[in-house]
Amino acid sequence: MEAKVYDAGEIDIAWCPGCGNFSILQILKLALAELEVQPKSLVMVSGIGQAAKIPHYMNCHYFNGLHGRALPPATGIKVVNPELTVIAESGDGDMYGEGGNHLIHAIRRNPDITNIVHDNMVYGLTKGQASPTSQFGFKTPVQVNGVILQPFNPIALAISLDASFVARAFSGDVEQTKEILKKAITHKGYALVDIFQPCASFNKVNTFQWFQERTYYLEKKHDPFDRKKAFHRSLEQERLPLGIFYIHPNKPTFEENVGIYRLDKTPLVFRDEDRNEKLQKLSESKK
Repeated sequence: MEAKVYDAGEIDIAWCPGCGNFSILQILKLALAELEVQPKSLVMVSGIGQAAKIPHYMNCHYFNGLHGRALPPATGIKVVNPELTVIAESGDGDMYGEGGNHLIHAIRRNPDITNIVHDNMVYGLTKGQASPTSQFGFKTPVQVNGVILQPFNPIALAISLDASFVARAFSGDVEQTKEILKKAITHKGYALVDIFQPCASFNKVNTFQWFQERTYYLEKKHDPFDRKKAFHRSLEQERLPLGIFYIHPNKPTFEENVGIYRLDKTPLVFRDEDRNEKLQKLSESKK
């Protein structure tokens, strides 16, 4: 399957020239094509922001929700129809700021979804305010004296909560990022992929060159099944590791756990009974 299968046609892509979102869009299409995921079986879910526009530029089903609210509908969609490939994606502000609480509980529930976060360390949609991952001292039109908080570490958080798949990638490296996304999408359970994505307009510090000089890939000998060592690697700050940090191979998914309490294990989307009629009868019986 060619990546063009996912193209939405001749449309205006509303990103600035040089935006890292362009490469993430292309990398995602390549990964899905190589995995032979059919557009009709793919659902993209996003919130608000420049990164959240990704589903608009793809030929697939999608749900564009409220700011920070991509993970709850993504979880619900997967529960209703587990046969779908569900990808929740948005920016670092949307997922880690407004959506931080949903992130925590999505990790706890472990739905079989992929969570892609475009991490440019700034709010690109609203003109350059500091985001949760902005570096200490980073100056913006709002934080004129520099950010006074230490940056949020999504990799460390996810590993500490025993997320079932945790990885970090760089939008400037097509091949490596594509392979990481393919492994995340095929992983059974919640998979977090934090992707460094330069913002050419509002972040003049964390540029493509900055990421190239300050990142490196985890060694082949790195054991992603060793949670303690993975957490230790997630704390590195002088140079930021890329790759798959941690994998929990046997963690039950949210869909499996829900099934334990359900007599009829047929996915909701495939049930034929008339629910409205049953609800009406139930309502009348309580009068």
